[in-house]
Amino acid sequence: MQNNIELYFSALTQNETFARAVIAAFAAQMNPSIEELSDLRTAVSEAVTNAIIHGYERDGSRCVKMRCTIDGDLLTVAVRDDGCGIPDVELARKPFYTSKPELERSGMGFAVMEAFMDRVTVESALGKGTTVTMEKRICHAER
Repeated sequence: MQNNIELYFSALTQNETFARAVIAAFAAQMNPSIEELSDLRTAVSEAVTNAIIHGYERDGSRCVKMRCTIDGDLLTVAVRDDGCGIPDVELARKPFYTSKPELERSGMGFAVMEAFMDRVTVESALGKGTTVTMEKRICHAER
């Protein structure tokens, strides 16, 4: 059976914590391990933070969209912004690259997402926004 949720929340840094809580609550029905839950929370945190800081440049009047789907043992999370877009996705995915060095960003957001999720895809268009889609198989899911 498939289950979906879709959220829209203001692009405020404090809503990153909200997104972490939502993914943990939604994934709980899959009976994840503590490690899997931690991985999900961390990856979602990175994706939402990127949308807020890079996509919208902290414009809290804009909305981040998060769609979560459970299909069997596969959990998919898509985080979307309708912001500035990424000029060079491959460059942005390289560890330690940051487009905002003045904010002392580590440039590890995509690397962290890739380390904690089974699959990460990034679709972006300048002036139209970015969607980061992450997938993780939950080994402890009830079958």
